[in-house]
Amino acid sequence: MSTLPAQPSAPSWPHCAYGADPATDPVGCRGVHVPGYTACLAHVSDADRDTYLAGLTPGVGIDHRGTPFTGDLLNRLLIALHDPAIRRPHLGEAVFRRAQFSSPADFGGAQFSGIARFDGVRFFGAVNFAGAQFSSAARFDSVRFSESAGFFWVQFSSRADFGGAQFFGEAGFLKTRFSGEAGFRGAQFSEAAVFDEAQFSSAAVFDGVRFSGDARFVGAQFLVTSWWGPVVCAGVLDLSGAVFGAPVTLEIAAREVRCARTRWESTATVRVRHASVDLGYAVLALPVAVAAHPAPFTTTAGGVVAEDLLAGPATVRLASVEVVDAALLVLSDTDLSDCLFSGAFHLDQIRLEGRMLFASPPTGWRRQGLRPVRWTRRRTLAEEHHWRAQAAGQPAPPAGQAPSPRRWRTGAHHPDPAHTPDPADVAALYRQLRKAFEDGKNEPGAADFYYGECEMRRHDHNGSPTTERLLLWAYWLLSGYGLRATRALGWLVTTMLVTIVLLMGFGLPVSSPKQEATGTVPPGGGKVTFTIDKQAPKNPAVNRFTSQRFDKALNITLNSVVFRSSGQDLTTAGTYIEMTSRLLEPALIASPSQSRPATRARCAVRRAWSGAADAGPGSRVRCRSSPVAGTGSAPPMAAAVRAACSCRGVWAWEASAGGRSGRGSGR
Repeated sequence: MSTLPAQPSAPSWPHCAYGADPATDPVGCRGVHVPGYTACLAHVSDADRDTYLAGLTPGVGIDHRGTPFTGDLLNRLLIALHDPAIRRPHLGEAVFRRAQFSSPADFGGAQFSGIARFDGVRFFGAVNFAGAQFSSAARFDSVRFSESAGFFWVQFSSRADFGGAQFFGEAGFLKTRFSGEAGFRGAQFSEAAVFDEAQFSSAAVFDGVRFSGDARFVGAQFLVTSWWGPVVCAGVLDLSGAVFGAPVTLEIAAREVRCARTRWESTATVRVRHASVDLGYAVLALPVAVAAHPAPFTTTAGGVVAEDLLAGPATVRLASVEVVDAALLVLSDTDLSDCLFSGAFHLDQIRLEGRMLFASPPTGWRRQGLRPVRWTRRRTLAEEHHWRAQAAGQPAPPAGQAPSPRRWRTGAHHPDPAHTPDPADVAALYRQLRKAFEDGKNEPGAADFYYGECEMRRHDHNGSPTTERLLLWAYWLLSGYGLRATRALGWLVTTMLVTIVLLMGFGLPVSSPKQEATGTVPPGGGKVTFTIDKQAPKNPAVNRFTSQRFDKALNITLNSVVFRSSGQDLTTAGTYIEMTSRLLEPALIASPSQSRPATRARCAVRRAWSGAADAGPGSRVRCRSSPVAGTGSAPPMAAAVRAACSCRGVWAWEASAGGRSGRGSGR
């Protein structure tokens, strides 16, 4: 029988030395002696081999360290150990350390009742352990699998060690049961690795594992694992449907991580690098945190985990939290540009910490009719992108091509309207996330989401009444829902200029009207009665637009901005122009100052008057605000709500009655 390439050093056991050559291979065959012979099982004579195999009984221990096996030799050995009672090969303690299998090795269904040692073995063909049972420890550390390795339905009743193993073909652990510790520390998988529905009843050690292809743990159960990783995966790490039964920390650097329908029975911290994470339909029993890790992971031995399998920045992108109880979810330093929030529960209670990135509207200018326009810069949700792309009839980009920043992003089901959220759905998402930003003291973020909510309500033709949408159109046009100060100030300047022009043309008289007194002296003398009349103001026939008239018109307009009467004599048209100016222009000043009107009103209703309502009748309440301030008795609840809504800026209340007192402040 032929031998395989020699290993560099002589083994510690009595070895065969078949084929030794002082010049090229002084050691020769490393196979351990067959008991009673001076050669290994591969190199004893045929008669001696037959005698040895005939003497084997099911369940006996065997030692074939360093022995080179062919497929035929392995089959003969397993046939000799076949147990008719269980209809499978039955091995006791099986030692195959540093053995070499040149052909496919089939241990399918074998039962190992003693320690199974395959450490350092080289499998040059496919390996099959499907259905095997290991009653004691199984050691596969530093094994080299050149082709596929199948461990389907295997039962490891004790510790299973695959530390440092190299899988150059596909590795399958489908429905494998690990009753003891499963150690894969430092293992390398060059092709796909499948652990679907595997059960880890004890610790699952994946410290420093590298997956060059996809890694599937669909439906796997990690019952007591407290630390998983760090692992590096160049493809998709799929934990969909997996169950984590104990508090666990996961450290993953991958291109994509799928946790769809994953069940977290306890607290969990998922630290990720490079990956797009999908949490859609996950079941959270206790808080779960997903955070971007700022630096490469380190193993328990202190070594830095290489990330050469992954290219690009280490940014973590969240793909979906659909139908997730967001009250138990914490996100930190993640990119939410493409994240889907539809169907999430308690979205207003989600915790967003660190630097959170959201999608932006399309960049650059576009033409709407004859005028150039551009989208307002703000944070937007992926659902709004999908709806706008679908509503505009925008085509999806070619497969594999990145979306253009000058267009809205299309969804996975584009352009199907049945799978695209409508404006009412998106408005609800904006409303709930706005609340989450407010609770996190992120006022700029809350303002952007208030803007997005109003945008969706403005475009909602089914849920929003026509009058409400018209008001929203006006609110958007004049001040960007109270969030775009430059737009409101631009309208203010425009209104003032129009007022000035109208006053100069129609409102200012040619001169101040003069009073005339007329009276009649009685013929016999006595008291004279005078009637004083004032001439009606008249517009000049010419020279209406002069510097003097401009100065007067400007003075009247500036006074109207602060609700003051100019005291000037005006024509009838000028009087109405001034009244209109005094109504519109202060409103344009006030609109940008109320950057979050809904937020402030709700905060006032919820907090400002809660203590005042409890204080009871006759209590003294003071509400400080800017520009409104007042003092008085505590009003009924409805009046209190109205009063609270009218307060802007900083408020404070003090109440005392019957020995009770309270104090509060806020925005």
